Amino acid sequence: MGEPKQKGDTRVAPGQVRFELLHEDPDTKARRGRLHTPHGPIETPIFMPVGTVGSVKGVGPDDLLTLEAQIILGNTYHLMLRPGEALVGEMGGLHRFISWDRPMLTDSGGFQVFSLSEKRKITEEGAAFQSHLDGSRHLLTPERSIDIQETLGADIIMAFDECPPATSERPYLEQSLARTTRWLHRCAQAWSRERSSLFGIVQGGLHEDLRKSHAEEVCAVDLPGYALGGYSVGESPEAMHAGVAFSAPLLPRNKPRYLMGVGTPVDLVTCVAAGVDMFDCVLPTRCARNGLLFTSEGKVVIRNAVYAKDPRPVDPTCTCYTCRTFSRAYLRHLFVAGEILAMRLNTLHNLHYFLGLMGQVRRAIAENRYAAFVREFRAQAAAQEAERTRAR
Repeated sequence: MGEPKQKGDTRVAPGQVRFELLHEDPDTKARRGRLHTPHGPIETPIFMPVGTVGSVKGVGPDDLLTLEAQIILGNTYHLMLRPGEALVGEMGGLHRFISWDRPMLTDSGGFQVFSLSEKRKITEEGAAFQSHLDGSRHLLTPERSIDIQETLGADIIMAFDECPPATSERPYLEQSLARTTRWLHRCAQAWSRERSSLFGIVQGGLHEDLRKSHAEEVCAVDLPGYALGGYSVGESPEAMHAGVAFSAPLLPRNKPRYLMGVGTPVDLVTCVAAGVDMFDCVLPTRCARNGLLFTSEGKVVIRNAVYAKDPRPVDPTCTCYTCRTFSRAYLRHLFVAGEILAMRLNTLHNLHYFLGLMGQVRRAIAENRYAAFVREFRAQAAAQEAERTRAR
């Protein structure tokens, strides 16, 4: 990924993050920035690997350092259930518990709770739900979510919000948005500002007027950063891209903009052009475990028999450990045999691809050629997908 390291101690005081807008592309809304955190700087735009329970599946912290991952995520819902935030706090916080000394972000648990449609009940107080692990009952409130996240000690914590699908009916969305705004004020009041920095979340589905009004309400609360939620949850990619293009510029120019739960390489490249700075998604690690690899030549389904005697690396242009060392034939063998090593090698490659793509994105913005980069990338991806469809 090859970017110069920052000289000197660029860390900021505990509980603070500070966004530095370095450059804006002249032909798009793409931004090149730097987010200063208590655990070091983050060059943006950035893709954040997801470590739901304190572990990015299939790889260790040493792998993530080699991949030049700048920040990873943890999840409030999963960590509160197992091993429990109190234990993590006793162990010195999530950074020390998982041996990761770079920035971390925790989401509020809202998305996971609200995905438990059969096992939860929403009230003004919060969300009552049953654990997917043992059926035990819990109540997650805005105050409880903030307390858990501050106990975990992430650099960035997220407000507790309701996460309705983008395709929800308008009356439901209006009711949900009003409650999310009230919950945001409770989160801000509960936030100590001592250990972590709180980001607010804008919802509103695919309704531009609701997105605009909710952005105004959320951004009226002065916070270190803001996020867009409720995208890539059932709508088409085209609808999502259009929604983000409208919504991202509604967020403050001088604060980091985070698009939650997105997405594919095309999503990342497209939404950076709308002005998004931060992304996360389980896609590269989940696809790796299922044998789908992302390459400069398109997607490779490594279990396919066509690779059984293929001596080539997965991606001839890739410099990751997997591509430098192993053939497609060996990777297919490992996957078909159900070897754990297959998951690790596939994950190393996919994360290298995603993080390397964001390095290319940052360079294109800095060199004032991002509009051309987007056009070329999308055209190449469309051609690769068409060829893959014909080959089936």
